[in-house]
Amino acid sequence: MIGTMSKPPKPKEEAPRRGRARATGEIIGDIGGLAFKRFGFVQSAVVSRWKEIVGERYAKVSSPESIRFPTGKKSGGTLTLLVEGAHAPLVQHLGPMIIDRVNRFFGYQAIVQIAFRQGRMPTAAPRRVAPAKGPVSAELGEGLRAIADPELRACLESLAGHIAGSNGAPAFDTNDDIPIPIIRSKLT
Repeated sequence: MIGTMSKPPKPKEEAPRRGRARATGEIIGDIGGLAFKRFGFVQSAVVSRWKEIVGERYAKVSSPESIRFPTGKKSGGTLTLLVEGAHAPLVQHLGPMIIDRVNRFFGYQAIVQIAFRQGRMPTAAPRRVAPAKGPVSAELGEGLRAIADPELRACLESLAGHIAGSNGAPAFDTNDDIPIPIIRSKLT
């Protein structure tokens, strides 16, 4: 009896990449989605686009904390806002306008009331200023010109410029008071 043999499967070729490189801000909604849902945000875009929703003036003194919907519904919710202390009466007075704008953002009657919580707005960490590039020495510049790959040469020139502009090698705080523990194993 002769058995039929199937053809060996063809190796799958990697599909070519499609699309483009995406900015981190576009992906963060996907990654942070679970964290936002955990804290009451079904749609993280409310947090990331708060300035567009209420305007720059009110976004400086308020930020959304959570949206709580009645059980099993996605409408008739309560938006909780964190508001700077002195601005709370003004933002509370503008509550109907904020509800209207948030509902316009959602496209349906998602929010029916706002709960205000006074507190300090979280501040962004100050950005570090990169050190200025220094001039690359002539002897190093001649050595870099010999590199054929223009991308590699540009990277090395940038690195050399940043090293020349720095104050030398990085300093490490060596704390000699703490001994390195010795781990010994028992051989059985």
